[in-house]
Amino acid sequence: MALLKLARLGHPVLFAKAEPVADPAAPEIARLLHDMAETLADAGGVGLAAPQVHVPLRLFIYRVPESRAGGGEHDGPRGLSAVINPELVLHPGEPVEDWEGCLSIPGMSALVPRAARLTLRAIDATGAPFSREAAGFHARVIQHEADHLDGILYPQRLRDPRLMGFNEEVARFRDEIARAAGEL
Repeated sequence: MALLKLARLGHPVLFAKAEPVADPAAPEIARLLHDMAETLADAGGVGLAAPQVHVPLRLFIYRVPESRAGGGEHDGPRGLSAVINPELVLHPGEPVEDWEGCLSIPGMSALVPRAARLTLRAIDATGAPFSREAAGFHARVIQHEADHLDGILYPQRLRDPRLMGFNEEVARFRDEIARAAGEL
């Protein structure tokens, strides 16, 4: 199929609310999902939303690699999943901060607060509705990708902009940044 061009921070498509997918089983949606999967594999990411490839539709793909899975209930490894017209129900509780990056903001990462658990209701690549519980990294990647559908990028979720930096600096000073985060 094709590798798709990634929209980067500053492109208007990333700040607009995406439109619902009218026919999740349409051939053009299957083709888009396939091309997005190839693009995600090429980029080495864990998730990709349609607006990130200049398509303002409410769908994304994601995976939970074994190396990122927390191992707890609802946070195990997961192969590539397609999520169309998602609805998220965030479970109550204190948000958890962890490091996130984004293919649309290359070379940077930040400590981003997210709900620790959620329920996802959506439609899969075959057009069938599903519901799934997610926790830990699994919940984090779903929230990150769903934010793209509402025109939200992770820097907008930061409680303090000092918790964002270039990957090389973050790698060198991760402990200091995390310590400072507790003091902010």
